[in-house]
Amino acid sequence: MRFKYTISLVFIAAFVIIEKENNIISRVSNKLTRRQIPRIPQPSNFSRLALLKQHGSYSSLSELDSEFKHLKRRLENYTIKMDNLQGGKKHIILMATTRTGSSFVGEFFNQQGSNMFYLFEPLWHIDRMFMLKTGQTNPSALAKAHQDVLQQLLLCDFTLLENFIQPPPKNHITTTLFRRESSKSLCEKPVCTPFVKKVVERFPCKTRRCGPLNLALASKSCHQKEYRAIKTVRVHQLGNLRPLMENPFLNIKLIQLVRDPRAVLASRMVAFSTKYKTWKKWAVNTEVSLHHMEIKKLKANCDEIRTSAELGLKQPVWLQRRYMLVRYEDIARYPLKKAAEMYRFTGIPFTSQVKQWILKNTHVLKETAGVYSTRKNSSEHVEKWRFSIPFKLAKVVQRVCGSAMKLFGYRTVHNEAMLTDKSISLIEEKNFKLKK
Repeated sequence: MRFKYTISLVFIAAFVIIEKENNIISRVSNKLTRRQIPRIPQPSNFSRLALLKQHGSYSSLSELDSEFKHLKRRLENYTIKMDNLQGGKKHIILMATTRTGSSFVGEFFNQQGSNMFYLFEPLWHIDRMFMLKTGQTNPSALAKAHQDVLQQLLLCDFTLLENFIQPPPKNHITTTLFRRESSKSLCEKPVCTPFVKKVVERFPCKTRRCGPLNLALASKSCHQKEYRAIKTVRVHQLGNLRPLMENPFLNIKLIQLVRDPRAVLASRMVAFSTKYKTWKKWAVNTEVSLHHMEIKKLKANCDEIRTSAELGLKQPVWLQRRYMLVRYEDIARYPLKKAAEMYRFTGIPFTSQVKQWILKNTHVLKETAGVYSTRKNSSEHVEKWRFSIPFKLAKVVQRVCGSAMKLFGYRTVHNEAMLTDKSISLIEEKNFKLKK
């Protein structure tokens, strides 16, 4: 009987603490935003707990233990949110599309130092799960899943992401996190656990031998860092991130990276050769069908990038001083200058470690740079596409992506000679001024 009363008191105490946290968060968040933020709802477990107490007994110790653990997790979640509100944590989302140089630019933050927690394409698991389950993507459902997982990851919570990892992690341990090796935070101590023989990890760390990834340790490491950055090419509309930008528990700065769509197509034809067979056929004396699905996909992609940029440059209230548009071409030509601008925008120290990495990785020999490498002679690489794409394909891109090219300052070419004449710059000097 005494044990029963003790357990009841523990639950009541937990309930009171959570209510107190909830009230504090509501008051603080109301001060941080002019609009009314909905109060965080009480966990559904409270109603179940009240029902159990109403009957005066609990069905089993295991049920009690389960309820207590759930309350404990909720309490920890509220505490995390308070830490974010009061501790000055800074969050960065690098939004791009494939083959725009996002892996290279992401390294600007990955190399920041011991105070940065960087994740490379965690949303890959969500897109893959959607395709495996349905064979297609539901844009609205996918956008919601992206929102929820991004929010939890920025708060250092991997539990929601675990639901999309295949095979499912056991005790928060996985061997299949996509491109783990691209995140220094996941390959350094204490996240890098002792190597386990006969356990094959799909994306093992390259800098050191680590055991399977323990996401609980990753979460703990993330909490200890002041800055958190995520690079993703899977968010297609800037407007889909509005709920995150308006979340008072997150301090997000969003960088949208764009690149000349002609260069993007040329790069994709090399990197994703099997998916771009139609374009390759068109490149060799085959007539281009402007009504083909591939052309429609290209137009949709360009339109999404353009409308997102137009929205960001208009600076609605929820994006004021939180959005930055960057062209890959400018980063490739002036890497240190543009990196310094990005760091200034995010309010994060531009460390000597980042500067050294940039200097080392923007002047390399051709044989050391591969299709997926982040090491490139960047000033030379920016013009390389002009000699790998035929004029007729460049002309198709200009036709369907003309509005985006005009917005971003990419000049059109009128013939093959102009395309391959390096004395003619196809990049207008442009300053993307934000509307106030």
